[in-house]
Amino acid sequence: MNLRLDVDVQKLEADKLRKGKNKAEEELDSLKTDYKKLRLSMRTTGLGKTLEQWREEIREERNKSNRSRNSVVELKVSLSKIEEMKGKIKGLKAALQNCDVRIEHLKAKEGRQNEQLSYFQNQVRDRDHVMGEAVVQ
Repeated sequence: MNLRLDVDVQKLEADKLRKGKNKAEEELDSLKTDYKKLRLSMRTTGLGKTLEQWREEIREERNKSNRSRNSVVELKVSLSKIEEMKGKIKGLKAALQNCDVRIEHLKAKEGRQNEQLSYFQNQVRDRDHVMGEAVVQ
């Protein structure tokens, strides 16, 4: 039961991370497009900004791009950890299934042994009864 919950949690986390990754990639693409437009705009007109203002704006855009790139890297690392955890969960599920099969086998064996015990107890009881009658005669 706990493994199922863990698997569900891992799936939800993986979906969340994928969505975050996709969003970060979209933001990165958007930033790249904006950067290209900005560069084109810089070439065609100054728009009244000083060189230092342009440099600051470019620096900010680069920082945004770097943050997005870092987010993508972190998401990829998280996804690889999730995949690793999924592999471990599969192994644990297999081990659990083997244990369940073994338990069923042991229960069946216990049932057979209880039947044998009952059979032998009946034999001893019958033998004691016969011995008791022989002593009485």
